Amino acid sequence: MEIKHSQFKRCDLLRVRGRLDSATAPILEEKLEEITEAGRFRLVLDLNEVDFISSKGWWVLINTQKKCKRFNRGEVLLVNVQPQIRDSLELVGMGKYFKIYDDVASAVGSF
Repeated sequence: MEIKHSQFKRCDLLRVRGRLDSATAPILEEKLEEITEAGRFRLVLDLNEVDFISSKGWWVLINTQKKCKRFNRGEVLLVNVQPQIRDSLELVGMGKYFKIYDDVASAVGSF
């Protein structure tokens, strides 16, 4: 997995590439914790190059969303979600838990 991080004035953008499974989820979790520990809670995750997310990957995203939404500090937005991943998100009932955007500019601009 590869993660490219860009910090903007109002949010952080993470471009994730590869599979998000039990082997790689801790890498993303560590990066997200680094950002939130720095007091930044407005996150945009570009998942254009992610073709699989396991349950461990979803737990990392869900826990980060909980941390970001606590005390109305921010939230995690998902961008360019592949259809099969969007379907799995809906299947487990988490479709309404994340705002999903079709392009990075719209997601970043929403903050």
